[in-house]
Amino acid sequence: MLLNSITPTAGDTVGVAMPVSIVFTHPVAPSARASVERHLKVSASVPTTGAWHWFGSTRVDWRPKSYWQPGTQVSVDADLAGVGDGHGRAGTHSYHHAFTIGRDTEATVSVTGHTMKVTRDGKTLRTVPIDAGSKSWPSWDGTMAVIDKQPKVHMTSCSVGISCDKKSKDYYDLTLPWDVHLTNSGTYLHYSSGDPYPGHSVGSHGCVHLSLADAKWFYNIVKQGDPITITGSPRGKAAPDNGYADYNLTWAQWLSGSASGARTAAS
Repeated sequence: MLLNSITPTAGDTVGVAMPVSIVFTHPVAPSARASVERHLKVSASVPTTGAWHWFGSTRVDWRPKSYWQPGTQVSVDADLAGVGDGHGRAGTHSYHHAFTIGRDTEATVSVTGHTMKVTRDGKTLRTVPIDAGSKSWPSWDGTMAVIDKQPKVHMTSCSVGISCDKKSKDYYDLTLPWDVHLTNSGTYLHYSSGDPYPGHSVGSHGCVHLSLADAKWFYNIVKQGDPITITGSPRGKAAPDNGYADYNLTWAQWLSGSASGARTAAS
């Protein structure tokens, strides 16, 4: 029962919506999950109520009931040596991760209003024009914590199941700048050369388009775990494990996926 990954990376500073996400290399049986959770200790410098939630058999996330308080120091101790996975395997190592919750930077995208409001610590920094989705390819609704960001990403319609036909009006094969990653299914906030003047209802294939200047500005201030909330899209909310959209579940829904229930993380 080896760990494939623990996110966030040790030493990182992340946003207020960032969960602790643990991925195992082998499935953990339902009968073993309560024991595994008891050996996964989350500690916080500010007492924080949260719980684990299983997404299938190989991923378990811990999130607070509400967003983290900025400045909180968080540590994760995965004491899994000798802990069984219910399938005859047992952990062989223990792991320690520590990270920091940074400033509260949030963005709210209005699909119908073609705007994105960006706040930091509750104060509005900017409201910028955007385009998001279309009737054929609507954006995901709901809150998604930033997965990561890259200065350039090669984007193709074929890679996300839109179209592999070069003659299709929906075909694209572009390398675009200032990319903020929201879902594993391919949603980004970014600049698009095909939509240089957002706010004029040009639409997209589900991504959020910003002007070149606004995309660069936002890229430079946003970090992993910052919550981006999209409203007004007819598509419905992104699945909570489509990246880090954990807050698309209510607290009751979140607890229903835990084997050991809520607990308070404290130092």
